[in-house]
Amino acid sequence: MKSVIERYNKSKEEHHQLGYPASEVKLWQQEAAALRQQLQNLQENHRQMMGEELSGLSVKDLQNLENQLEMSLRGVRMKKDQILMDEIQELNRKGNLIHQENVELYKKVNLIRQENMELYKKVYGTRDLNGSNRNPLHTNNIGIGEDSHIPVRLQLSQPQHETPARATKLGRLQLH
Repeated sequence: MKSVIERYNKSKEEHHQLGYPASEVKLWQQEAAALRQQLQNLQENHRQMMGEELSGLSVKDLQNLENQLEMSLRGVRMKKDQILMDEIQELNRKGNLIHQENVELYKKVNLIRQENMELYKKVYGTRDLNGSNRNPLHTNNIGIGEDSHIPVRLQLSQPQHETPARATKLGRLQLH
């Protein structure tokens, strides 16, 4: 708005210097006055929307202002709700992807556990050193595969109490 007034004043000076007719100068003056009035009206409306300078308004004017504010607030709330819904959908999508990844990792862990149980059976068989049957899936009172939420740590160590025929070069597989 100020730039229009500045252009007008500059144009007015140029026109005055070039000798334009007075009717054209009057036209520009009227245009500038109309723009100044429009600017004042907009500033007054803005102040009223902000709750300032309400003392001169009638009940009808206040109701119109209230309706305008309610419509604006409704638009703001709708936009906010839409943004929140979009964010919720995106988070749900990401959550589903993470869940799928978790399921795949869980399957891999179970496959590795199964392979470890098969390796354990191959290494130790179903008999212990005394020749009695034992459950090959139990070591240190923990069953492999009994509770899939207990972390299993495998460790190689040197053979103990085994005959050289049963000992392997890899050592003994133990669960901790």
